[in-house]
Amino acid sequence: MPSQSYLRAAKLSLLLILAIGVLSGCTSSQAKPEAAVVEGFKSCETPRPQMCTREYLPVCGHVDTGIRCITTPCPSQRHQTYGNACSACADDKVMGYEQGDCASYGK
Repeated sequence: MPSQSYLRAAKLSLLLILAIGVLSGCTSSQAKPEAAVVEGFKSCETPRPQMCTREYLPVCGHVDTGIRCITTPCPSQRHQTYGNACSACADDKVMGYEQGDCASYGK
């Protein structure tokens, strides 16, 4: 049976490994990808809207596809036109948007 000092050292080692992981910025595999830096891009704020008006001021939403790759190109996001910024950001998968419909950006 292991001695008390051995168990204490094992626990300390485990805590040290966990602390290093937290301090080094480890992230969850479900973390959303960062949106590409695009001029005119606006990130959705938290909390997300629960209700939106029905005005038509189209935006091109950057939608997280949930795909994670280790090679490029990687389709981790797609673009979708929404009726307005509020309705785009009400979708949990939208990271942000640009003013105007996606066709005007060639997306």
